[in-house]
Amino acid sequence: MYESEKAWQDVDAYFVDTLVPEDDALQQARLSGRQTTMPRAEVAANQGKLLALLCQIAGAQRVLEFGTLAGYSTIWLARAVGTQGHVTTLELEPGNAAIATENFHRAGVADRVTVITGPATESAERLIADGAAPYDFVFIDADKPSNPAYLKASMALTGPGSVIVIDNVVRNGAVTDPASPDERVRGVRAVLADIAEDERLEATALQTVGSKGWDGFTVIRRVR
Repeated sequence: MYESEKAWQDVDAYFVDTLVPEDDALQQARLSGRQTTMPRAEVAANQGKLLALLCQIAGAQRVLEFGTLAGYSTIWLARAVGTQGHVTTLELEPGNAAIATENFHRAGVADRVTVITGPATESAERLIADGAAPYDFVFIDADKPSNPAYLKASMALTGPGSVIVIDNVVRNGAVTDPASPDERVRGVRAVLADIAEDERLEATALQTVGSKGWDGFTVIRRVR
């Protein structure tokens, strides 16, 4: 997590208190993130609500998530798709998956979430090989060097009209440095270049500041 100025934190806290109150299940999921391999890496509450709203605006019923951790964003997405929808989430670490599964039961969404454990690229390839039905919404929030591979897999697992969101694309401003030695930055720049060159995709990227520091999302709509 990048350094966050107090004013940013205060504004996020005001927005969350006013518009995005967390119930006990979300609070517990957020707190349990400290027990994962990436403590405090989950999206902020207002960002989780944004994902849920985007999912609902898109009318999504089938959601694919790259990167589960404690399942905080997964709960937002699972609630957004409702009882008739389903979320498949890919998590590298079995320990993280176990924590997330407990959180899904606490949140009452375990029956609409499937956790697949292992390297996300391999898990996605199995979904492709198994002929998984197209996903309506994809959230990419796993290891950043693999972003291009995750986008490629997402294109094989979606169809026209699907929405893809990629998290952590600003990297505290480092994304602007074409000579950055940071593989996470290079992964973001590579996936943005892939998006720009793909005529099947329309996209924009937005900077965010708040409790998660200076970062942002890329929001993509697959047009064909």
